[in-house]
Amino acid sequence: MAKSPNQKLKLLHLMQFLLEKSDEAHPVGVSEMIDELARWDISAERKSIYDDLDALSRFGLDIVQVKGKTTGYYVASREFEVPELKLLVDAVQSSKFITEKKTLALIKKIERLGSVYDAQQLQRQVYVRGRVKTMNESVYYNVDKLSGAISQDCPIRFRYYEYDLSKQRRFRKDGAYYRVSPYTLIWDDENYYMLAWDADESRMKHFRVDKMTDIALLKSPRDGKEVFRGVDMSSYSQKVFGMFSGTQATVKMRFANHLVGAVVDRFGKDVVVVPDGDAHFTVSVEVVPSPQFYGWVFGFGTEAEILAPAAVRREFFDRVGAVAQLNG
Repeated sequence: MAKSPNQKLKLLHLMQFLLEKSDEAHPVGVSEMIDELARWDISAERKSIYDDLDALSRFGLDIVQVKGKTTGYYVASREFEVPELKLLVDAVQSSKFITEKKTLALIKKIERLGSVYDAQQLQRQVYVRGRVKTMNESVYYNVDKLSGAISQDCPIRFRYYEYDLSKQRRFRKDGAYYRVSPYTLIWDDENYYMLAWDADESRMKHFRVDKMTDIALLKSPRDGKEVFRGVDMSSYSQKVFGMFSGTQATVKMRFANHLVGAVVDRFGKDVVVVPDGDAHFTVSVEVVPSPQFYGWVFGFGTEAEILAPAAVRREFFDRVGAVAQLNG
């Protein structure tokens, strides 16, 4: 009898079946494997299945045999374990720069990295609808274009927008194009930012990736390479709150002792903590003073204080006073 054209795909279908339909709690028997292959018009005998399982094991698939009333087989370890898949799902669904539609599509793909039973566990923790998500469906393509510009060492042009009171797009610069040299993408405070050099203004700038449109790569070398060689990107986002541009300053602050965890979370374990009496400590850190920075300090109430420099301390007082007057 002539063999089915699908016969050459036998090992692939068998591997896919084991990855999708088996785990420690759900081993599958040889008869189930034969039935699954028959669905694809692939004939198989028990002896050939044993040979195939041995071949898949030698290939690297971690197949475990379970003996009891019936003998079954399952894939014991995978590229991603369930806790890792849960982390990926959490990251995707909590990311504001990914639209709801793309979030659900991505989670479906993540589910396929585990068994169908793993997917059921992941579905229990999917809470996407109602969360704040970007409205820009093209963010994926923006990231791809920006990555291409960085790898090809070329500047870009694009238009940048905000939303007005009618929730309609309002382009900055009256719709004129920005021209910058992109150097890296930063995920900060649940948003994706592009860090770039603006040659016209001779300074670094940040742009929200989900608010960029009409991106085009330009045929010329990037500007600002000397500046970016001196930037320590591992610590950059610790200094810049909310990706606000500005002048960096060394700021000395005083905190209640129980806030040391919040300070370490923000500035890293290398931050130098200096005891200040029995109940407080001080730190001196490099930051870019911005509304987000002042808001972060204000959130700790009377348990945090800016000590120096005087200009930053005074601006903080002025902002707090303005808010108090507005809401008084």
